[in-house]
Amino acid sequence: MTDRAHLAYTLALHKAVAPDPGANMCWSPFSVASALGLVAHGARGMTRDELNVALLGDKSGDLTRLGATLTRAGVLEPPRGNEDEPVIAVSNTLWTDESVEILVPFVAELGRWSSGKVREAPFRVDPGVARDRINVDVAKTTRDLIPELIPDGAITADTRSALVNALYLKCAWRFPFSEGATRPQPFHGPGGAVDVPTMTLSERIGYASRDGWQVASLRAIGGVEAVVLLPDGDLADAEPRLDAGTLADLLDAPKPTQVDLALPRFKVATQAELTQPLNTLGVRTAFTNDADFGGISSTPLAVEAVLHESVLEIDEKGLEGAAATAVMMRLSSLPTQVVRLAVDRPFLLLVRHAGTGVVYFVARVTEP
Repeated sequence: MTDRAHLAYTLALHKAVAPDPGANMCWSPFSVASALGLVAHGARGMTRDELNVALLGDKSGDLTRLGATLTRAGVLEPPRGNEDEPVIAVSNTLWTDESVEILVPFVAELGRWSSGKVREAPFRVDPGVARDRINVDVAKTTRDLIPELIPDGAITADTRSALVNALYLKCAWRFPFSEGATRPQPFHGPGGAVDVPTMTLSERIGYASRDGWQVASLRAIGGVEAVVLLPDGDLADAEPRLDAGTLADLLDAPKPTQVDLALPRFKVATQAELTQPLNTLGVRTAFTNDADFGGISSTPLAVEAVLHESVLEIDEKGLEGAAATAVMMRLSSLPTQVVRLAVDRPFLLLVRHAGTGVVYFVARVTEP
């Protein structure tokens, strides 16, 4: 069962980050929640309340529980028999200038999160070196899928720290698609039909049809699943009406069913600056001089920008994805039935940790 507050946060930020339902998009609810959850731990007053409401739906939401859930989602189940080893790598790093003293309780809290640590970067005297250190560390965690999270110019004269989450995930399917069976098939996107490489699978997988959606659940090694959400009508009409309750019901609905599945092979990548989307969710004080991050440092800090990058690739063998989020902080002024499912039009795909329901990636595919 998925935490509906997590799905509400996922959908709300998805709609704010990706308002055009006709465009490809990929982002990581896991990575953003990890970075913002840690920042919220060090926030006080209205700053904390707004972050809590966005992440947990309640200003008194349990951030400790959120951290425990995300940490649990950062551990995969071991493979069985001769299965390929699934790979997940997570890092949570507070990069800080030597002029900023980080409080001991926050360092302790950071240490309870996946690979949580504090590292020094010369934001004030050599921003280029600070940028390089962060980018090299993110590239290492993401296996070079995200080589440059922090672009040139993102570190300003006022930047003093950055809380960075990085995620890498690679898992093989429990029931892989046959590579020899992939053929060009028409996909009916916003620009019209176009032939795309389409994989086929005839297997007993999770399937449901309800509430105007068809749902197919593809299990991957490590306790990961990819859930295809194909609307009966146009995705541009159906996606905006999707709410947390309906999504939770859809994710819980699939039952083992013999399915002949046709699914496009695809790769989607996105870079996004999340300040405006977070403002839309009510996270505003953190970006102003009224921000209170007194739980992180006695130095007055405010959020300068929230940078995010994500990439997800689905092919015959399995899935590979990476994401990173940087919260840049500045000085403030102070009976067996065969179901045939052809995913031949725009759809959503969620990659999640089956045990906790935490969503690693959300992808909208309109042009595979």
